[in-house]
Amino acid sequence: MPTEPTTDHASRIRAAGLRVTPQRRAILGAFAPGAGHLTAEEVYERARIEVPELARATVYNALGELVRAGLLRSVEGFGAVRYDSNLDESHHHFRCRSCGRLFDVHPRAAEQIELDDGGFTVERVQVLLEGSCPECALPAPRTRRG
Repeated sequence: MPTEPTTDHASRIRAAGLRVTPQRRAILGAFAPGAGHLTAEEVYERARIEVPELARATVYNALGELVRAGLLRSVEGFGAVRYDSNLDESHHHFRCRSCGRLFDVHPRAAEQIELDDGGFTVERVQVLLEGSCPECALPAPRTRRG
């Protein structure tokens, strides 16, 4: 029995000009609210719950199609490519160098970046900041010696 999110996924896939398949619905469905930035392997594991016969190659191919269709964004720059269902162009990413987690952030003035070099046409700005997340930046608890 189709659930409301599945119906929504189907309409989004159809509106993007792609054929609606159980595999594409399950792959897009892996990006439930709060899912974060998923690797292809994480998408594969989540989508297999809905479509057990799903092949890894299908996941990789479908992720590429969904990115090209504008239903997902790919985030590169630190090992495995991750996929993001947050399509808000004003958000960027922060990677914690301690724990490796990736966070959505909204840096001020990121869209005002300009190139002094001539001849380039900027189509999209994607900022990746690195440092320590709030959790990793906390000082380690002190132990009392006595």
